[in-house]
Amino acid sequence: MALTLIKEDGTGRTDANSYAAAADCDAYHDGHLYATAWTAATQARKEAALVMATRLIDSQFQFNGFRAHETQGLQWPREKCPDPDASLVSVSVLGWVGDNFVEPDLVPAAVVRATCEMARELLIADRTAAPAGEGIGATQTSQASHTGTSGTSSQASTTYSKSDTRQIISRVARAMLAKYGALIQGGSGSVRLVRA
Repeated sequence: MALTLIKEDGTGRTDANSYAAAADCDAYHDGHLYATAWTAATQARKEAALVMATRLIDSQFQFNGFRAHETQGLQWPREKCPDPDASLVSVSVLGWVGDNFVEPDLVPAAVVRATCEMARELLIADRTAAPAGEGIGATQTSQASHTGTSGTSSQASTTYSKSDTRQIISRVARAMLAKYGALIQGGSGSVRLVRA
């Protein structure tokens, strides 16, 4: 079955699977210095990359506020999500009223741009797979010769670093999304035992 990209239009579609259409990303990449991976891709690859980018954004980010509709397919649109770029107060008949939230019937431009950026990154490399050597802190190999007996022995050891892991969401996309939420920090749920 062929993939059909369905862009979230702000109505809280149940069948939406992307925050951006290929045309949105074509426009975004017109101003991108490193757009070759995007511009060289076929329409089908572009749409698949956009759907995957949206999945990753939705799974890796917890956005502020809450979903605007119970049955919507994606995290956006949202109610009561603070908009740091909106004015803090507005004038109404009753006086000054605080209203600095993203409109509940749209997907912010920063989320669309972050989706486009992630789609390009996914066309370059599979960010969901661990690259060779990821997490390795150091390797050490030692050889020893034994005098009096014939033979040598060697020993290899590898130490791993949990901090040396590539983020699934690119640094640029994370910066674009940060004003509306936070990256979900995964953990194993284990506690380190320290003996006195």
